[in-house]
Amino acid sequence: MIKNRLLAASVVAAMIIPTAAMATNGNFMMGNGTKANGRAGVGIGMADTAISGADNPAAMVRVGNRFDMGIQIFSPDRSAELVDTAGGSGLYDYDDDGNKDGPFYIPELGFNYMLNENMSLGLTVVGTGGMNTNYENLMFFAGAPGKESGINLEQVRILPTFSYKINDQHSVGISLQIAYQQFKAWGLGGFAGMSSDSTKLTDKGRDDSLGYGLSVGWQGSFMDDRLTVGVVYNSEIDMDKFSDYKGLLENGGDLDMPENYGIGIAFKATDDLLLAFDIQQINYSGVDAFSNDLTLPATGGPTLGSKNAAGFGWDDMTVYKLGAEYQWNKNLLLRAGYSQSEMPMDKDQTFFNVLAPAVVEKHATIGMTYTLPNESEISMFYMHSFNEKLNGSGSIPTALGGGEANIQMKQDAWGIAYGWNF
Repeated sequence: MIKNRLLAASVVAAMIIPTAAMATNGNFMMGNGTKANGRAGVGIGMADTAISGADNPAAMVRVGNRFDMGIQIFSPDRSAELVDTAGGSGLYDYDDDGNKDGPFYIPELGFNYMLNENMSLGLTVVGTGGMNTNYENLMFFAGAPGKESGINLEQVRILPTFSYKINDQHSVGISLQIAYQQFKAWGLGGFAGMSSDSTKLTDKGRDDSLGYGLSVGWQGSFMDDRLTVGVVYNSEIDMDKFSDYKGLLENGGDLDMPENYGIGIAFKATDDLLLAFDIQQINYSGVDAFSNDLTLPATGGPTLGSKNAAGFGWDDMTVYKLGAEYQWNKNLLLRAGYSQSEMPMDKDQTFFNVLAPAVVEKHATIGMTYTLPNESEISMFYMHSFNEKLNGSGSIPTALGGGEANIQMKQDAWGIAYGWNF
């Protein structure tokens, strides 16, 4: 009975908890779950919560009967400046932050049930990513003074997972990725003359999108279980189109979730110290709304919302994550981590990325888990991404008056979670 209630609670919470976020590796969150985030998102070769299935579905059969739930408070600081606009006259120059919204609250939920000693069924729910900016009086975008301009994208993945232990050393798993998105844009009337449908460009309120994909993974243990290696592949998630914004987003409102994959290792260096490392590849090039360069009708490109129309100009991204755990005593486990990537856009693509200034590259984290007398756990983490600024070069087309768009962001996040084995 308790298993059924926990499972039902996971599904309901996934649909009602807000998941707004500004992601840290382009459109992706640094990691999945409080424990993984305490070690900078490392998780592909780990199996320590029912959230682990979001990193690698093969981990779930190693977790046992378990339930986890938590919340992350995410606080990005994003800003933009436009300089030498309108032929150098400065008519549309701008310098302000886009922080009118936030902080954001990102849930995590996980449930895993062992069918027998070699098979498990699980359900993991994670806020996957998104983006948010809200600028005041950004006249170049709004087309008129005194308005707010911005976008908000919220994403969540629901992952029913089957995991199978081949033998004592190797396990595999597969998840159906059920993805849900919400999107809205406002104050973008300045682009009305460049849109394929200006009535579906901006200020249409919230639009929803549902999509599906697959996740497959493997984990193997070696050296008397001191070394674990994991591999995971997450397919591109084919999403329904945002029909209310078919005059803004490429191909009539098409915004899929990119394919990504990775490899991870976790090594028990001593009885108390574990070191872990992940490499993650995110292929933004497969989603035109992310990867297409800025080409507007004024520069000979297709109208906004058309096939092959302007996107954010993002490149594929490789993320390197290093984490450590130290067992301080029988009840207290400490974590730390660092991740490094490269911002996904070039200097000539900063203009549209005023709306999505995903320029952060470096994250440092700390975390802990404390085991309570009843053997349940409280886990916490803190993350700081260091300030990065990208100055545009040839970023505002001369057909729009020229000038440069400079974007900047840093972030902080805190999380807490509760978990237990049953």
